[in-house]
Amino acid sequence: MLAYRRGVDDAVFKALADVTRRAILDELTEQDGQTLFEVCARLASKHGLASSRQAVSQHLDVLESAGLVRTRREGRYKFLHIDTAPLEPIVERWLTERPGR
Repeated sequence: MLAYRRGVDDAVFKALADVTRRAILDELTEQDGQTLFEVCARLASKHGLASSRQAVSQHLDVLESAGLVRTRREGRYKFLHIDTAPLEPIVERWLTERPGR
């Protein structure tokens, strides 16, 4: 039996549970390295999500805490990057072929 990695898996599942956070990850997958302003604009134009910058920033904090988003500062700009590494244990757990299946 495979053991859960409490905390890590829980944070990833919590982050993925929200539709806005999934849309943010979709946008970063499509165009990595965006700023908060760019993410907000794309959420509004492509997904009809008119969230405030503060609300999107809070969603990004959850994604960053789960390890799904990394940030890079350049001057006064903060660039957002998707990190799929926390998804790998989940993929391995349920989507990888195992003997006897």
